[in-house]
Amino acid sequence: MNNTANLTPHQDLWRNVTVANTTSFYRPAVDPVIGNVITVMFTIIIIITMVSLGCTMEVSKIKNYIMKPKGLAIAAMAQYGIMPLTAFCLVKGFQLSDITGVVVLVCGCCPGGIFSNSMALAIQGDMNLSIVMTSCSTVLALGMMPLLLYIYCQGFPSVQNAVPYGEIMLSLVLILVPCSIGIIIKTYRPQYSKKFTKVGMIIMLIILVGTLSLIAIGSGHIILTMMSPSLLAIAGLMPLMGYCFGYVFSSIFRLIHRERRTVSMETGCQNVPLCTTILKIAFPDEVVGPLYLFPTVYLVSQLLEAAMIIMLFRCYQRFKRKEKGKSDSRIQMLHFNTGLLSRKINKKQKTSMYRCMAGRYFSKIQL
Repeated sequence: MNNTANLTPHQDLWRNVTVANTTSFYRPAVDPVIGNVITVMFTIIIIITMVSLGCTMEVSKIKNYIMKPKGLAIAAMAQYGIMPLTAFCLVKGFQLSDITGVVVLVCGCCPGGIFSNSMALAIQGDMNLSIVMTSCSTVLALGMMPLLLYIYCQGFPSVQNAVPYGEIMLSLVLILVPCSIGIIIKTYRPQYSKKFTKVGMIIMLIILVGTLSLIAIGSGHIILTMMSPSLLAIAGLMPLMGYCFGYVFSSIFRLIHRERRTVSMETGCQNVPLCTTILKIAFPDEVVGPLYLFPTVYLVSQLLEAAMIIMLFRCYQRFKRKEKGKSDSRIQMLHFNTGLLSRKINKKQKTSMYRCMAGRYFSKIQL
């Protein structure tokens, strides 16, 4: 199968993005009204997500990890080292078109998402490290994301000068505003931070369901044709490789098991709403087309694979508990038998002692 068939109508547009008459033959995959509504809804989702993320940040904990930065530094290297490289290798391995490769790279270069905190909690990771890692990776994205895109886009000569780095940086700066609002709420009104996070997550899930419904209505007929087997394979492999490599990478630096599980979840879970918002706002529709749906497929994959890993971890824990229970019962039985044996020995010793004392007594009487 020809890999350029992923989105071939958009590949020429990508190469000629500065040509003024490209829109004359461009047909949007989604109705413009529905597309605008989807953009607004994704913007609302990212605002709620970033405010909720800010409400989980504690300046004191961030300072503690900055003073002892080993775990945080390893986590940041895993986030911005493993995922972009994984995305680039998968794009080259599956020989995707340039525009498709850039979209996958944008997803790979995004910071960790707020879903990673829930996953770290479910897998019994270090929640302090998880929250601090998500917070710091979001701030670092302001510089790291454009830098990594610039470096890896050198592998796509036809598009390296067309990537809107300025718009991407502007989008990242704008997302820091709601995050700062969340930090202010957490610092000065901590009693409202948990309530806002819970209510915000409920509202975000409702809007997310509505957004996915609109996507299904507006572009459901092209999702299957747009998502080639190569893209579906990448959407499935990227998070799984992130989880595995994140755990291995943190194991090399001898982090404790809780921190390893945390780094694993933080590495594989990307900020999908941020990625989708960047693709919708920073890139022209005639260039990206329906490719902005790729992060949504990635989101489904990362959640399913994380749930599978968590389930395996829980099964392993239950198995270890049973093994520990059996070994404890064996130890208790051993102690019990040892106690009985010692009691028998004590009785024999007492009997022999009494006999010896009685023999001495009767020998004195005879004398």
